[in-house]
Amino acid sequence: MLRLVRRAGVLVTLLALGAVTALGGPASATGGGPEVVASGLNNPRGIGLGPGGALFVAESGAGGSGPCTIGPEGNEVCFGRSGAITRIWRGTQRRVVTGLPSVADKVDGSAAVGPVDVSFAGSKQFVLMGNPGGGPQTRQQFGPGAAAFGRLLRISQGEREFLADFPTFEANHNPDNGAGAPPGQEIDSNPNGLLARPGARLVTDAGGNDLLKVDAKGRVSVLAVFPPRLVPAPPGIPGLPPEIPMQAVPTSVAVGPDGAYYVGQLTGFPFPVGGARVFRVVPGHRPQVFARGFTNIIDIAFDRHGRLHVLEIATNGILSGDFTGRLVRVNRNGSRTVLASEGLFAPGGFAIAHDGSIYVTNNGILAGAGQVLRIPPR
Repeated sequence: MLRLVRRAGVLVTLLALGAVTALGGPASATGGGPEVVASGLNNPRGIGLGPGGALFVAESGAGGSGPCTIGPEGNEVCFGRSGAITRIWRGTQRRVVTGLPSVADKVDGSAAVGPVDVSFAGSKQFVLMGNPGGGPQTRQQFGPGAAAFGRLLRISQGEREFLADFPTFEANHNPDNGAGAPPGQEIDSNPNGLLARPGARLVTDAGGNDLLKVDAKGRVSVLAVFPPRLVPAPPGIPGLPPEIPMQAVPTSVAVGPDGAYYVGQLTGFPFPVGGARVFRVVPGHRPQVFARGFTNIIDIAFDRHGRLHVLEIATNGILSGDFTGRLVRVNRNGSRTVLASEGLFAPGGFAIAHDGSIYVTNNGILAGAGQVLRIPPR
């Protein structure tokens, strides 16, 4: 299983992590630039709507003073409690939850692992914590303060309650082992997408390649597993067969107008341009491809008209080194409209407000330079 977010460096560990949808149709672009409504954020990722229409942003933080360890690229990464949730309300921004665990590059705080998503069910706030990779033992190297990594938290009046532990669930069950994959899949959990629903929380585990459900008592169950698929091997790498298995890496989940669950995938190595898909999931049935031809999906959502929106973290593919993102709307007739691309750098998530405005977290792998952008209704 491959990780979505690497523990050090830029964002994605490359070995750890002609567009037409199933509905058909080419893309078209529209003009107009986004408006900055929040700035100075640390590695902003998921964003959700809270009570009264306030926006809440999961900041993965900027690490801290330690404990530290050597990351997979040979640079030093350090633990701290700089993870936070920021509220944007009536023109102001304020960190309303602080002190959450974060691990990031020691030098500049980039590519942090920490809070990755936030979602509400009524007035109940839930926060999803990313995991530095592997199973529960990986977080232990950062000390007892890192115990929240890979967990779902419920936050109420300043109190934090652990509801689920996804690395431990992965270590005990490893759901994608043998699910169309070679036997012996490694233990790897990196929860990334959260959707809170009445009585249940839905979580995509990008490392575990599955969609999980957490019930009101905190029990975890598997709703779907996304197996790897064969894709052409990248050129220039000796010893590879013509095709290699590519991990699914599901990053996001939404509920469609038909009540089914929809899951977007980043894809794993070799991260082919146009290789990412959106799956339709009905519990008890195998996932079905709903839309295809995207690249490195980081978030999805439906608007009030039932139109699918897809956010790409790197439109030209992660291997290109270009982290220009793109927000695409799939129209009811199957055509596509590019709502934003210029100015998007490694976007981390988006939310659609009641008036149709779209709020996107930008510079999602940078400390101190993160933003929230508003894209007006179109």
